[in-house]
Amino acid sequence: MKRTLLGLATATIAGLAVTAPVTLMAGPASAGGDYGPNTCQEGYVWREARTGDVVCVTSATRTQTLADNAARASRWTSGPYGPHTCVTGYVWREAFTGDDVCVTPAVRAQAKLDNGKAADRKVSAKLWISRYTVPPVDNGDGTSTSTSVDDIPRLKINGDHFNIGQVRLYIRYNTGRLYWSGTVSASAHSGYAGGSFGKKTGVFDCASPGKAANAYAQVQDVVSGRWSPRLPVRVGCAVL
Repeated sequence: MKRTLLGLATATIAGLAVTAPVTLMAGPASAGGDYGPNTCQEGYVWREARTGDVVCVTSATRTQTLADNAARASRWTSGPYGPHTCVTGYVWREAFTGDDVCVTPAVRAQAKLDNGKAADRKVSAKLWISRYTVPPVDNGDGTSTSTSVDDIPRLKINGDHFNIGQVRLYIRYNTGRLYWSGTVSASAHSGYAGGSFGKKTGVFDCASPGKAANAYAQVQDVVSGRWSPRLPVRVGCAVL
């Protein structure tokens, strides 16, 4: 709720201490490369409201953020909330704790929205494994064919928080030797953040009690070059 008093407008945190001037950070901001866990998905860049602000926003929002930072001194006045009380028509942005840069109410609402979406807009390359079995093949004449391996689970590689576009998938032995590889196109799916996918590999799941994983699954987001964590699996067992 916006506070007003004597023609002055402020944000919701009364008595906020005066903060040091906001310092901007320099560095990469987009998904055009792997910049670690804070890599933004394609179409987003770091907001840079202060040093270390890596919330992913649109380019237009970052441009607005830089402009508001540059104009901050002109929007402060001495008032009931200290020397950084906002002039009429402005409120504290609150993009982070202690952010008293004065902006329009619409800009503050956008900052709150962007903060809420921060995790969903990063290429965190989340990965998980599920299993599936191959159903009998319909011969088209009322009969079906099955084989002795149809009830053995195969590995399905799933992921979300990727860029929309191509993802490369690998299963390697722990020695690094390639066992299987493939590609999949990550796309938007309801209930999943960013680009998501599920790829049936056809690789038999050889996991069994007392048998340690001898391999791992890992995938790469092609747009950013970012790799997922490794997930342990067991492959290469004899199937009769």
